[in-house]
Amino acid sequence: MAAGRIAHATLKGPSVVKEICLGIAFGLAAAGLWKMHHWNEQRKVRAFYNLLEKGEISVVAEE
Repeated sequence: MAAGRIAHATLKGPSVVKEICLGIAFGLAAAGLWKMHHWNEQRKVRAFYNLLEKGEISVVAEE
């Protein structure tokens, strides 16, 4: 009977090169998102200080 001789995929251990490449890819993606977050925060702070210098806003409460 040939039915008992079906070729199955053999299970192998983790590929070290594949794991390293995936780690680098995920690390770069996370670093890019983190950097974009910081650029956005820096833009907000810069806009705040520009408005403060122009006198359009104040940090002192008006009485």
